[in-house]
Amino acid sequence: MRKGVKAAIVGSVFAVMVGGAGYGAYNVVSALNGDGGSGAGGPAPVRTGPPSGDEVRETSAAFFAAWAKGQAAQAASYTDNAAMAEPLLASYGQSAHITDVKITPGAANGASVPFTVKATVSYGGKSKPLAYSSSLRVVRGVTTGRALVDWAPSVVHPQLRNMNDTLVTGESAAPAIEAVDRDGRVLTKEKYPSLGPILDELRQKYGDKAGGTPAVELSVHHADQSAADTTLLTLAEGRPGKLRTTLSAGAQAAAEAAVKDYAESSVVAVKASTGEVLAVANHRQDGFNAAFLGKLAPGSTMKIITAATLIDNDVTTANGPAPCPPDALWEGQTFHNLKGLKPDENATLAQSFAVSCNTAFIKYVDDLKTESLTEEAEQRFGLGQDNWKTGIPSFDGSVPAAGGPDKAANLIGQGQVQMSPLNMASVTATAMTGVFRQPVIVPQSLDGRELAQARGLSSDTVRQLRSMMNRTATTGTAARAMAGLKGKIGAKTGSAEVDGQAKSNSWFTGYRGDVAAAAMTQEGGHGGDAAGPIVAAVLRAAG
Repeated sequence: MRKGVKAAIVGSVFAVMVGGAGYGAYNVVSALNGDGGSGAGGPAPVRTGPPSGDEVRETSAAFFAAWAKGQAAQAASYTDNAAMAEPLLASYGQSAHITDVKITPGAANGASVPFTVKATVSYGGKSKPLAYSSSLRVVRGVTTGRALVDWAPSVVHPQLRNMNDTLVTGESAAPAIEAVDRDGRVLTKEKYPSLGPILDELRQKYGDKAGGTPAVELSVHHADQSAADTTLLTLAEGRPGKLRTTLSAGAQAAAEAAVKDYAESSVVAVKASTGEVLAVANHRQDGFNAAFLGKLAPGSTMKIITAATLIDNDVTTANGPAPCPPDALWEGQTFHNLKGLKPDENATLAQSFAVSCNTAFIKYVDDLKTESLTEEAEQRFGLGQDNWKTGIPSFDGSVPAAGGPDKAANLIGQGQVQMSPLNMASVTATAMTGVFRQPVIVPQSLDGRELAQARGLSSDTVRQLRSMMNRTATTGTAARAMAGLKGKIGAKTGSAEVDGQAKSNSWFTGYRGDVAAAAMTQEGGHGGDAAGPIVAAVLRAAG
């Protein structure tokens, strides 16, 4: 009788191992063999420490095998988040219609395992091969001690970034578009890489208005409802509709080339007399349209709005006093100037603006109400009211009314102020013309959307701002970057310090003729060092 019982137990263990219960089977066998156990009837101790090489190989192999067979629940059981993993793995063969899956692991690098996927996508009688690469990590389960796949949607496909992103094959949510520039020249993501996410946004919003027919595609449907679907594979081409944009192919080409020289950089150019966006480019690995959606302190480029505030509130004028002391104290915080800037107690506002003297602006903080800068930004420059409708998602800037040290810091583009290059290009356009024209990337006539409005600036304020920006571009901090540009020019530099960064963010905005442009380079240093050459290159091509 005892012999029969023992045989039954061993037989059960064998069945579990063959059934692929994985690490749970290992614990049962170990307990029977006395491997690390605590004696007859005692529980096996929970393993700790990084997974061994064998565990990494065994766990990843079991996960790949179940995934390839379409066994979603089984594959999910080898992850540390089965509840999130199972629906996505199930959708791989269901809503994504991916079959004939072959997964080939590469050489493990510690706990990381790279792999390639080859499969077939089939829908509506159409089939195409699918191939891509991804990777996974194997970690130790905190409570179970099991070696498990560290779950992330990107394991299934690298374009899956959010936990709730899904893969879908079917007719595209929006027909394809053939985007063209203001002169009818075709704009493609192949020729203008940073336009890729922007063209996806335009397609999502205007595809049904452009007159095309849907394609059949495998795509990533993003959990973020504001993000356009990302096409991974086209099984059947639709008929694209033509969508006219305000962009200029020449300016766009110059913008693409300019940002390539500086990592984490973005630029926008607008036609000042109309608000039409002529170029938008980003050099980023994440595909984020920081040119339109970035939210960062703009540094001293903010002094355009601050100077207008001082003028419009009768505090001083371009030729009026704006002394530049070595430092300024406000609400317990001491503000300094850039290293090497010589103090000038007799400086005018134009002089302090041209050399970007922080203390000159801080000294006037007592003469302004808490809300003065905010009112100027909102009512005259059209910022911060969350009502811009450019044609794609964009940020409208933020200049909150702040007390304490931030009231002073806001004046020099630090504190709580946040801007994007699009915002600063618009600020420059308003300073040039006196009229706020909300930027657009597709004509308003396409959908009749209501554009944001603002009072704008008086002709006298415009005259003074243009004079100060011209001085900055010709003899001030922006002169080196703007050298060689002819005609009516103006500019303002900015360096925004960020906690934890070794170098400040580089900002620069300028105009030439009827074109205003602004750029930002994260950790680019002084405004004229990185962002300046980007803006100058775009103005040279578009001006």
